[in-house]
Amino acid sequence: MASEFNALGFLGRWVFALALVFGTYNPTAYSYISWIAAEGTEFGPVIALVGIILLIGWIIFLRATLRSLGLLGIGLGAALFGCLIWLLIDLGWLSLEQTGALTWIALVLISLILATGMSWSHVRRRLTGQFDVDETDD
Repeated sequence: MASEFNALGFLGRWVFALALVFGTYNPTAYSYISWIAAEGTEFGPVIALVGIILLIGWIIFLRATLRSLGLLGIGLGAALFGCLIWLLIDLGWLSLEQTGALTWIALVLISLILATGMSWSHVRRRLTGQFDVDETDD
Protein backbone atom coordinates (compact mmCIF):
# COMPACT_ATOMS: atom_id res chain seq x y z
CA MET A 1 0.00 0.00 0.00
CA ALA A 2 1.22 3.50 -0.78
CA SER A 3 2.37 5.75 2.02
CA GLU A 4 -0.24 7.87 3.74
CA PHE A 5 -0.85 11.34 2.39
CA ASN A 6 -0.33 14.20 4.85
CA ALA A 7 0.40 17.92 5.00
CA LEU A 8 4.10 17.28 4.39
CA GLY A 9 3.22 15.43 1.17
CA PHE A 10 1.18 18.40 0.00
CA LEU A 11 3.96 20.81 1.01
CA GLY A 12 6.47 18.83 -1.05
CA ARG A 13 4.21 18.96 -4.10
CA TRP A 14 3.70 22.68 -3.56
CA VAL A 15 7.45 23.34 -3.32
CA PHE A 16 7.95 21.58 -6.66
CA ALA A 17 5.05 23.52 -8.18
CA LEU A 18 6.52 26.80 -6.88
CA ALA A 19 9.91 25.91 -8.37
CA LEU A 20 8.27 25.08 -11.70
CA VAL A 21 6.15 28.23 -11.84
CA PHE A 22 8.83 30.64 -10.57
CA GLY A 23 11.54 28.92 -12.58
CA THR A 24 9.51 29.45 -15.73
CA TYR A 25 8.49 33.05 -15.03
CA ASN A 26 8.62 35.62 -12.28
CA PRO A 27 8.92 39.43 -12.31
CA THR A 28 12.67 39.32 -11.56
CA ALA A 29 15.50 38.64 -13.98
CA TYR A 30 15.86 35.11 -12.55
CA SER A 31 13.53 32.97 -14.64
CA TYR A 32 13.68 30.94 -17.83
CA ILE A 33 11.58 33.49 -19.73
CA SER A 34 13.83 36.35 -18.59
CA TRP A 35 16.91 34.32 -19.46
CA ILE A 36 15.90 33.52 -23.03
CA ALA A 37 14.52 37.04 -23.61
CA ALA A 38 17.66 38.78 -22.35
CA GLU A 39 19.65 40.76 -24.86
CA GLY A 40 22.65 38.84 -26.16
CA THR A 41 21.30 35.40 -25.22
CA GLU A 42 21.99 32.85 -27.93
CA PHE A 43 20.01 29.66 -28.19
CA GLY A 44 22.17 26.68 -27.32
CA PRO A 45 22.10 23.25 -25.71
CA VAL A 46 21.86 24.53 -22.12
CA ILE A 47 18.84 26.70 -22.90
CA ALA A 48 17.25 23.81 -24.81
CA LEU A 49 17.94 21.35 -21.98
CA VAL A 50 16.47 23.62 -19.28
CA GLY A 51 13.48 24.34 -21.54
CA ILE A 52 12.82 20.62 -22.06
CA ILE A 53 13.11 19.96 -18.30
CA LEU A 54 10.60 22.74 -17.58
CA LEU A 55 8.29 21.45 -20.32
CA ILE A 56 8.38 17.95 -18.83
CA GLY A 57 7.53 19.40 -15.41
CA TRP A 58 4.63 21.40 -16.82
CA ILE A 59 3.26 18.37 -18.67
CA ILE A 60 3.44 16.22 -15.52
CA PHE A 61 1.72 18.84 -13.35
CA LEU A 62 -0.88 19.91 -15.93
CA ARG A 63 -1.79 16.36 -16.89
CA ALA A 64 -2.22 15.30 -13.26
CA THR A 65 -4.19 18.47 -12.46
CA LEU A 66 -6.48 18.08 -15.47
CA ARG A 67 -7.08 14.40 -14.66
CA SER A 68 -7.78 14.91 -10.98
CA LEU A 69 -9.60 18.27 -10.92
CA GLY A 70 -10.87 18.53 -14.49
CA LEU A 71 -11.60 21.83 -16.19
CA LEU A 72 -14.47 22.51 -13.80
CA GLY A 73 -12.27 22.01 -10.74
CA ILE A 74 -9.51 24.17 -12.15
CA GLY A 75 -12.07 26.85 -13.01
CA LEU A 76 -13.54 26.70 -9.50
CA GLY A 77 -10.07 26.93 -7.97
CA ALA A 78 -9.24 29.92 -10.15
CA ALA A 79 -12.59 31.53 -9.25
CA LEU A 80 -11.96 30.93 -5.54
CA PHE A 81 -8.51 32.51 -5.72
CA GLY A 82 -9.81 35.33 -7.93
CA CYS A 83 -12.44 36.14 -5.31
CA LEU A 84 -9.75 36.02 -2.62
CA ILE A 85 -7.72 38.63 -4.53
CA TRP A 86 -10.88 40.68 -5.05
CA LEU A 87 -11.55 40.54 -1.28
CA LEU A 88 -8.00 41.67 -0.51
CA ILE A 89 -8.42 44.59 -2.92
CA ASP A 90 -11.85 45.42 -1.48
CA LEU A 91 -10.40 45.44 2.06
CA GLY A 92 -7.65 47.78 0.89
CA TRP A 93 -4.84 45.29 1.58
CA LEU A 94 -3.98 45.18 -2.13
CA SER A 95 -4.27 47.69 -4.93
CA LEU A 96 -4.71 47.20 -8.64
CA GLU A 97 -1.79 49.59 -9.06
CA GLN A 98 0.48 47.08 -7.27
CA THR A 99 1.08 45.01 -10.40
CA GLY A 100 4.25 43.44 -9.00
CA ALA A 101 2.48 42.19 -5.88
CA LEU A 102 -0.48 40.96 -7.93
CA THR A 103 1.88 39.07 -10.24
CA TRP A 104 3.61 37.34 -7.32
CA ILE A 105 0.25 36.45 -5.75
CA ALA A 106 -1.08 35.10 -9.06
CA LEU A 107 2.03 32.93 -9.50
CA VAL A 108 1.70 31.53 -5.96
CA LEU A 109 -1.99 30.80 -6.60
CA ILE A 110 -1.17 29.01 -9.87
CA SER A 111 1.33 26.86 -7.96
CA LEU A 112 -1.35 26.11 -5.34
CA ILE A 113 -3.77 24.95 -8.04
CA LEU A 114 -1.06 22.70 -9.52
CA ALA A 115 -0.14 21.28 -6.10
CA THR A 116 -3.81 20.68 -5.33
CA GLY A 117 -4.19 18.90 -8.67
CA MET A 118 -1.22 16.68 -7.87
CA SER A 119 -2.70 15.90 -4.43
CA TRP A 120 -6.42 15.75 -5.12
CA SER A 121 -6.70 11.99 -5.58
CA HIS A 122 -5.22 11.51 -2.09
CA VAL A 123 -7.54 14.13 -0.58
CA ARG A 124 -10.59 12.66 -2.32
CA ARG A 125 -9.74 9.16 -1.11
CA ARG A 126 -9.43 10.45 2.46
CA LEU A 127 -12.74 12.35 2.28
CA THR A 128 -14.82 9.73 0.49
CA GLY A 129 -12.95 6.45 0.75
CA GLN A 130 -13.09 6.18 -3.06
CA PHE A 131 -10.03 5.50 -5.21
CA ASP A 132 -9.37 7.18 -8.56
CA VAL A 133 -8.45 4.65 -11.23
CA ASP A 134 -7.44 5.93 -14.64
CA GLU A 135 -6.41 2.75 -16.43
CA THR A 136 -6.68 -0.97 -15.82
CA ASP A 137 -5.00 -3.95 -17.44
CA ASP A 138 -7.34 -6.64 -18.74
